[in-house]
Amino acid sequence: MRVAVISESFLPTVNGVTGSVCKVLEHLRERGDEAIVIAPAAGAPTEYAGFPVHEVPALAYRQFPVGLPSPIVQRILSDFQPDVLHAASPFLLGAHGIWAANRLGVPSVAVFQTDVPGYARRNGMKAAVKLAWRIVRWVHEGAELTLVPSSASQADLERAGIQRLARWGRGVDLDRYHPRGRETDAARALRARLAPNGELVVGYVGRVAPEKQLERLAKLRGVKGIRIAIVGDGPAMPVVQHALRGLPVSFLGMLRGEELAAAYGAMDVFVHTGDEETFGQTIQEAHAAGLPVVAPRAGGPIDLVHPAVDGFLFEPGDLGQLRDAVQVLARQPELRARMGEAGRRAVLGRSWQAIGEELVGHYETAMRSRALSPGSPLARQALTAQRDRQLAD
Repeated sequence: MRVAVISESFLPTVNGVTGSVCKVLEHLRERGDEAIVIAPAAGAPTEYAGFPVHEVPALAYRQFPVGLPSPIVQRILSDFQPDVLHAASPFLLGAHGIWAANRLGVPSVAVFQTDVPGYARRNGMKAAVKLAWRIVRWVHEGAELTLVPSSASQADLERAGIQRLARWGRGVDLDRYHPRGRETDAARALRARLAPNGELVVGYVGRVAPEKQLERLAKLRGVKGIRIAIVGDGPAMPVVQHALRGLPVSFLGMLRGEELAAAYGAMDVFVHTGDEETFGQTIQEAHAAGLPVVAPRAGGPIDLVHPAVDGFLFEPGDLGQLRDAVQVLARQPELRARMGEAGRRAVLGRSWQAIGEELVGHYETAMRSRALSPGSPLARQALTAQRDRQLAD
């Protein structure tokens, strides 16, 4: 299979979109498929997983590279001749890629990952919310298939009138994130630094951005016997540091690889605070590491956290529930252990290998759909055969 991946974000930018695209490319390489990457110009490597990376013109918006429509995209696709286009979190660049693919007769699979209307709603821009949904609908209606990461996202897109939807989640590294990670020297050393007196370590992993609403952790002020560990960095760091001033919190910065695994191993409870997540990849990683999770009853976490089984969900408007959940887990180590085991079991079927094969199945669905669409050669053949049978009868 020949797969062209066009992404609104790629290395060196690190976020959920980039991470999932890298995993997809690694899976395609393992299968022996061919692929290329088209991404905004931001100093990306010339190749990844052995596949060439093509940068196209971009502009910076709040330090984030935004890819611009360009005739280069169609030229790249025409030269590569893909079987399918994978559009990761499509916006301006992705929409142009879908348009170019349609002109070339190539089916597109659009992966919905960024809740742009949600951001507009949070910032009180009611008019912008409607405009954002019109843009999302315009982008995705050109794709053969749109993949959504959660039931909440699917419901939102259905209400917006977007059709041809299918569910596709994300995989998790079950070996790197594992309960045995608590016993590594790195995790033990970090835990000793974070909680020198054996306190409960409440951890968060992710971008420190406005939509993550980390200021909500201020509700834990006064809870005895806890320490807070925040892994990540981002534009909201000054606001979060101010909101959490006086709390026993450690800001560990951005961690990757084994350092990130050690951070999960040093935690006792994982807390996710933002209610605009389309999925919630770090929740899966926390569950794989054997941690109970506390998260809002909104967006992706609804599918990932099973209340009173592997964690707790709190109502976004009631932060008292967040505080209560942490206090309950702080007092009951047996409950933490039981929920951690349940969380680990819940993600055992979500390896990147399994999720990658599921994605390939969606590619094949899109290719069949395009092949049988009205006006396609196969559709014309089928119609001719049907007419011949009718005449014969």
